[in-house]
Parts: sequence; structure tokens; C-alpha cells
Amino acid sequence: MNLSFLGILPRNPFGLIGIVTAPFIHGNSIHILSNTIPLLVLGGTLYFFYERIAPRVFVSCYFITNVIVWSVGRGNSLHIGASGLIYGLAAFLIFYGVFSGNFKSLIISLIIMFFYAGMVYGLFPNQPGISWESHLAGAVVGFFTAYIIAKK
Repeated sequence: MNLSFLGILPRNPFGLIGIVTAPFIHGNSIHILSNTIPLLVLGGTLYFFYERIAPRVFVSCYFITNVIVWSVGRGNSLHIGASGLIYGLAAFLIFYGVFSGNFKSLIISLIIMFFYAGMVYGLFPNQPGISWESHLAGAVVGFFTAYIIAKK
């Protein structure tokens, strides 16, 4: 059953549902797997090491990223998958260590950067059918969330 209609359709009222549902919708089993593993690793890291702030970070990366994609994404395509959330969590974990200056957080930042540095290629429109807008929006949201929380 094709559920892609539950994705984000930018600037279309029917696409608003995707702000909530898009991270649960995937094109195929490879897409699910390529989102599930990083989501478990990054989400697990976030909730294990930053339990107090984790819900705020997760909700920001989930909803703000999808609102941005709905606002500025390519209007002629549906945006599905959890990669925007993944990019948001990765960017948060990398930049929180930098902004907070905390030794433990810096170590976490370095480890995440080592394993997920290749994600930087997903920030650019280099693959048809891939929502680079979700990737970029997630990274920007993760960056600013890290900055705001670290400076409080």
C-alpha cells in the first residue's frame, strides 16, 4: 500500500499532515533500514547522555525541520522519511559539544562526527529522489537547537 500521500507536500494544505506523518513513511525496505539504524544510534545517544534535554531536542528536530520543509521544500514532490530528524539529531550531537565546551559532550561530538561525517554530502542536491531539503533543514535546526540549549 502506497502511503506517500502522507508525506510533506510543500506549501499545500494537504501536505500539512506530513509534518507529523512523513518520518514514518518510507519508499521501500532499504529506505526504512537506512533511517532506522541512525535514528536508533543517534536517538539512543541523545537520550542516554542528555536525558534532561532530550525530549526538547527531539521535538525541535522533528517538528521544526518538517515545518521548514513544508515552507521551502520543492513543491513538486512529496518528502518522506526520517532523514531530516536524523540530520537534526546528528547536528545537535556534534555542535552541542562544541558550544557547551563540556569535555564529555566534546567526546560525544567527535565520535558522532567520525561515524557520520559522510552525511555532509546529503546536504546538497546531488541525488534525484532524495530530499536534500529535509537534510539541510534538519542540520540547521540541530545546529541552532544546540546553540540555544548550550547558551542557556
